[in-house]
Amino acid sequence: MMKAILCSRLGGPDDLEFKDIPDPTPGPGEAVVRVKAAALNFFDTLIIAGKYQLKPTLPFSPAAEFSGVVETIGDGVTMVKPGDRVVASMGYGAAREKVLIRADKLVKLPDNLDFERAAGLIITYGTTLHALKDRAKLQPGETLAVLGASGGVGIAAVELGKLMGARVIACASADNKLAFTREHGADETINYAKEDVKEGLRRVTGGNGPNVIYDPVGGSYAESALRAIAWQGRFLVVGFAAGEIPKLPLNLVLLKGCDVLGVFWGAFTERDPAGHRANIAQLMQWCADGKLSAHIHASYPLEKTADALKVLAERKAMGKVILTM
Repeated sequence: MMKAILCSRLGGPDDLEFKDIPDPTPGPGEAVVRVKAAALNFFDTLIIAGKYQLKPTLPFSPAAEFSGVVETIGDGVTMVKPGDRVVASMGYGAAREKVLIRADKLVKLPDNLDFERAAGLIITYGTTLHALKDRAKLQPGETLAVLGASGGVGIAAVELGKLMGARVIACASADNKLAFTREHGADETINYAKEDVKEGLRRVTGGNGPNVIYDPVGGSYAESALRAIAWQGRFLVVGFAAGEIPKLPLNLVLLKGCDVLGVFWGAFTERDPAGHRANIAQLMQWCADGKLSAHIHASYPLEKTADALKVLAERKAMGKVILTM
């Protein structure tokens, strides 16, 4: 038997259960991984409430991304072997001591990268690298504005933007959050609780506007930011953490000659698995080389998953929230 956090009824963090369940057994093409660390994301607060696009059959475990050690493999598995240190993302189900997963979803870890930071890299940095490299084709010397810049994907965008040679403008709702983004490389900051996003972006770009806007927030900030975008800029639609899905006036897209680009990382990982694996391998190496922080807000033991989810729900996390086994 193994320990698992189970969502047996839809609700909030306090409705989750900590239970013993049977160990998994791998079938053909599958592997069982002993989880060392799992990372939580904001969408985990939605998925346990039944408010996310992905609606697993009850009961299920939250946490999509994890790191660990391969324990057993099924027939036909050649890419990994027992004892390998690996990471993967699986949509949901990692808040447990062992996971069953298709072996081709596993990516090997560099020896000098710890399990906790590795677990927190995949979704936030994976989404962001796909957005900036594959979708926006961000170039050295361009200006990147990041909304919600102190959150998980926000900090990833700040760090990857700097690594790719951009000038980075971090936008967030509090001065302490903005100070945190400067520690991670932001060149300029805008507090949108104190200043209109459009005016702030125009101010720090000398009126030219940012070439690329990275928006995981949505809500009222999206249109305001779009109004400041540079000529032929690229607006990345990453998510809607504010809860409200904005409607953008298409005349702005025409007048700015700009592109509005959807970033559906989950679909990308399924449609282009080789591209996804290459991106993740690149991220793991950059992190092992000290070029990315994979900053951890806090780590919690598995049985304290509810407390960890509340930190995310209350928007208190700066960086990743990790579960350890």
